[in-house]
Amino acid sequence: MKKFNIRKVLDGLKEASSSAPSVQVGPQENHLIQESIQSEHFQLCKTVRHGFPYQPSSMAFDPVQKILAIGTQSGALRLFGRPGVECYCQHESGAAVIQLQFLINEGALVSALADDSVHLWNLRQKRPAILHSLKFSKERITYCHLPFQSKWLYIGTERGNIHIVNVESFTLSGYVIMWNKAIELSSKAHPGPVVHISDNPMDEGKLVIGFESGIVVMWDLKSKKADYRYTYDEAIHSVAWHHEGKQFICSHSDGTLTIWNIRGQGKPIQTITPHGKQPKDGKKPEPCKPILKVEYKTTRNGEPFMILSGGLSYDTVGRRPCLTVMHGKSTAVLEMDYPIVDFLTLCETPYPNDFQEPYAVVVLLEKDLVVIDLAQNGYPIFENPYPLTIHESPVTCCEYFADCPVDLIPALYSVGSRQKRQGYSKKEWPISGGNWGQGTQNDTDFIIMLQVLYKLKTAKVFDRNRSKEDKGSTDMSDEDPFAIQIMAWCPESRMLCVAGVSANVIIYRFSKLEVTTEVVQLLEVRMQYELNDIESPDGGGGGGDTTPAIPTPGASPQTSGPPSHPSTGSNNSDGGNMPCLKVRSTPLKQSPGYQVDLVVQLVWVSGEPPQQITSMVLNSSYGLVVFGNSNGLAVVDYIQKTVVLNLGTVELYGSNDPYQRQPRSPRKTRQPSGAKMSRKLSLPTELKPDLDHRDNSFSRSRSSSVTSIDKEAREAISSFHFCETFARKGDSTLTHCLHVGTTLGTVLALSLTLPPAGEQRQLQPVIISPTGMLVRLKGSISRMAVLDSTGSLLPPAYEPWYEPNITTDGEEREKVRKRRPVSVSPSTSQDLNENQYAVVCSEKQAKVIALPSQTCIYKHSITETSFILRADVVQMSQGLCMACFCANGHIMTLSLPGLRPLMDVNYLPLTDMRIARTFCFTNLGQAMYLCSPTEIQRITYSQDTCENLQEMLGELFTPVETPEAPNRGFFKGLFGGGAQSLDREELFGELSSGKASRSLAQHIPGPGGLEGMKGAASGVVGDLARARIALDERGQKLGELEDRTAGMMASADSFSKHAHEMMLKCKDKKWYQF
Repeated sequence: MKKFNIRKVLDGLKEASSSAPSVQVGPQENHLIQESIQSEHFQLCKTVRHGFPYQPSSMAFDPVQKILAIGTQSGALRLFGRPGVECYCQHESGAAVIQLQFLINEGALVSALADDSVHLWNLRQKRPAILHSLKFSKERITYCHLPFQSKWLYIGTERGNIHIVNVESFTLSGYVIMWNKAIELSSKAHPGPVVHISDNPMDEGKLVIGFESGIVVMWDLKSKKADYRYTYDEAIHSVAWHHEGKQFICSHSDGTLTIWNIRGQGKPIQTITPHGKQPKDGKKPEPCKPILKVEYKTTRNGEPFMILSGGLSYDTVGRRPCLTVMHGKSTAVLEMDYPIVDFLTLCETPYPNDFQEPYAVVVLLEKDLVVIDLAQNGYPIFENPYPLTIHESPVTCCEYFADCPVDLIPALYSVGSRQKRQGYSKKEWPISGGNWGQGTQNDTDFIIMLQVLYKLKTAKVFDRNRSKEDKGSTDMSDEDPFAIQIMAWCPESRMLCVAGVSANVIIYRFSKLEVTTEVVQLLEVRMQYELNDIESPDGGGGGGDTTPAIPTPGASPQTSGPPSHPSTGSNNSDGGNMPCLKVRSTPLKQSPGYQVDLVVQLVWVSGEPPQQITSMVLNSSYGLVVFGNSNGLAVVDYIQKTVVLNLGTVELYGSNDPYQRQPRSPRKTRQPSGAKMSRKLSLPTELKPDLDHRDNSFSRSRSSSVTSIDKEAREAISSFHFCETFARKGDSTLTHCLHVGTTLGTVLALSLTLPPAGEQRQLQPVIISPTGMLVRLKGSISRMAVLDSTGSLLPPAYEPWYEPNITTDGEEREKVRKRRPVSVSPSTSQDLNENQYAVVCSEKQAKVIALPSQTCIYKHSITETSFILRADVVQMSQGLCMACFCANGHIMTLSLPGLRPLMDVNYLPLTDMRIARTFCFTNLGQAMYLCSPTEIQRITYSQDTCENLQEMLGELFTPVETPEAPNRGFFKGLFGGGAQSLDREELFGELSSGKASRSLAQHIPGPGGLEGMKGAASGVVGDLARARIALDERGQKLGELEDRTAGMMASADSFSKHAHEMMLKCKDKKWYQF
């Protein structure tokens, strides 16, 4: 008989636990809560992408629809309409977008990619899709041109040939312009790639082809030969037409512009070097940098505009990139903050053969989008309404808040609007196409509105003047010393707390009044970790010098008191009391908005730099901020400006420490000059994709600031949670508590004794005492929450916002002082016999603990092979759940309190640590993360939102009448001076040009073909368009019916008249007289 092995059974259970239902532990009869949330309530999909398109490469504008398209080097496509109308699409290949062309007012877009493919996008649906693709195999695409109101797309290649594509069917025409036929004997060498194609504005049958070497050819499409050739010594970068079609202008690699008459071969009629110094002896000007693009736009009542990028003199070293606007005799040089990728001139008419009337220039920079007003003096820029500046400095952390108080966004907007710089154009933003979706206007999410609400610079608190010694010792690889690592924010009280990489915490209050702070209030905290010195008389053990079990607040010698400016420059013989940054000593003028209330700094201790802060939380009801690192935790009372508690992690356990800790070897005190604080953010910016042991390498990297000798011994604080719960096992009354989670998987409880509100809160101390260990889990603790007996979330208490800078001393200030905090806990209504449930999630598993019995009633192993990067307890419309984002790219949700797995989707493989550092969940099934250094991606995991997403998204295409073509005039019509049209169908069709080579390009039907048409048909635009057409047809039919009715009435009258005459005539006649 085979021996029964209990260990194998347990191992099997352990392996199956990640996919099987939660393991239930302990008595169940008292904890049966009906959970309404089910797996069908969850579905994952991307919603919107915000921010500046990362690494842009091309741009296009539809002048009728007023939609802007931007392509990027990673194959992304971003479409912008009016503020709030944005769309993101992605080419599957991921190749760079080299050119974009709108089918103007047709709701379609052509994109050309670096992998020599051309795609047709349908924009008549809310989520654009590719209708057709064409992949060239023998030639590389260099330039595309689509004439206005034409269905034939010209494609220039690296070999110098031009192919023609029917945009409707996306098939190649047999008509090909070969490079050797175009240049014939005018050049002995190959002319280079095609860099420009355009048709003469006045004659569609004439095509101008620009080759890189400097040759321009005027090609006659009907006769299939070159009419004229124009040769210049320097390489060509771009060509632009005068609207009358008699002249064109070229920009060259030596910084010159050449203007040519179409009939004047040989030399250009004018050569301009906009930024070249003109020698007095009549010699050629000094060469300048290449003019990468030029545009030539005419006005009906005034001088034409000549706009160009590049062309600066080579001796302007260090000068910023410029856009030059030449208008008549004036030349304006507009400096840009970043290199120019592309620019477009916005004009009143889409017709190339009419006066262009330019009114704005859209300039696409490497990291910004600028729109310049050409109609106002000084060329001011338009105020950009899109949230494109989130990358102004590199983003290090994100938090996402949904369901904010209704008065919060107006308050932030009112103070944020005062930050805006003056001098913007007074006109409305010119990119104004599309329509809002139904869900956009009611969106009250905090971080991503249709615009940036408010900006806060935390570095203003510190002196930026670092000494030469500091500069010399700072590695280039180190992060900015002012970088933000953690944010804690209370939307109700508007309190904000920011922890920086230099071991500093800044506490801000929100005020609508301006104030000047004479002295920034500062607390300095010594946090130390020396196990072998715990009993030493000079202190320094476990994070407190002389910290008792129940510490005396405000009296601990680790804090610098009084809470005004201490001397930060005093360097003691032991190298202590020195912070990493120096707080400014001059008065600080603080504008309305967030104003510094208190700065807390960790200082060097015994030659050791302070460890980075790993977790932080604030509670406005208690007036406390708590932060922790690998040494321990500190509790700061920001009302009294004192440190209430400074405790080493080991001391939180007391005598019940479950871990065998090895004391550190004694060593001599080091001077701070030899050591340096690591300012690395807790997660590296990039993760090598070939990491096999992602679990180990990643988990170690999160505590990279801990030196190797202490990796095993140190237990860092990883999370906090304020709550009103049962502090000890078997308690019958609720007390204010702080739950502390550590990197070794322990949850410890601290009970808080708060003085009464009002004046006593200002004077009496807050007393905190450890009450022991609550639970232990596998892996570092990442999230904690408390539920009531019905399974509803008990959020921490908060205090409503009030104006802190009230100058009156009367009743109003007294009201503020006596203001009671709003406690949302059920302490008044809850029956003493009712339970609470503590939810704890670590990087490996989750547990639910019944309180006050402290028994584990539910347990679920979330992952064995990976670990959780972010976990949040979120409120859905159907109930409460826990959402987790795993390092292997999975997004999971669990029910609460039962921990039933509800959703598990392999969303994205984690190849970038930026995602790990910025991913966060919020209520109502929303989440976000930084998908590139400049863009935020929002996703939803709610089935309801996914189903209604189509209605929530904005419409890109709206039915707009195309403007009327310019009037040719009587004489031009009589003598043929107007625009010459061309029957391209007859010229490029299969009957006259034959079939194209099959091996040249492969046609690929797009996935958006049938679906796209269905989407367009079901969309609001489709409905409106159909309704409009139906109304027109109905009106036409009614008109025709009315005309026919009138005709019948006239006919009836005529018949009646004739019948009456006949009756009178025949009245007296006999029958034989007829």
